Amino acid sequence: MFPALSSRVLIALAAAGSAALLGGALIFQALGYPPCELCVLQRWPHLAAALLGAVLVALRLPQIFASLGAVIMALSTGLGIYHSGVERHIFEGPDACTSNPLEGASAADLLAQINAAPLVRCDEIAWQLMGVTMPNLNALISLALVLLWIAAARAKAQR
Repeated sequence: MFPALSSRVLIALAAAGSAALLGGALIFQALGYPPCELCVLQRWPHLAAALLGAVLVALRLPQIFASLGAVIMALSTGLGIYHSGVERHIFEGPDACTSNPLEGASAADLLAQINAAPLVRCDEIAWQLMGVTMPNLNALISLALVLLWIAAARAKAQR
């Protein structure tokens, strides 16, 4: 896959990819796109992968630990796919950040639902470019990082 690169370089690239994705998310937030609950949840695996990569490179741990990075990024890919489906109303999202059905709700229940409603809903597309949303990007980038972590785990010993 990446034959000329050592596992240490691949781990550093994968960790930097997660750090860059986190930075991008924070830039979008600073530009006025506050994250929903699922968006925040998708940031945690990238933080974990960035920290894992930093530890593996700094301590020169065996590259087999890079497999953990692949698992973390696979989780992130799944979260991105799930959130993409929630945005497109393919999957039902968590009650805390999506609209709930109104069937059989009393006036008091409706008022409580309005008062508890999040400012940013998970089932609404906040930003998109040519039909690609932020969760779509997270899923795609995370999948690429899974492959990078796997390549790091299978690469020749660290130099």
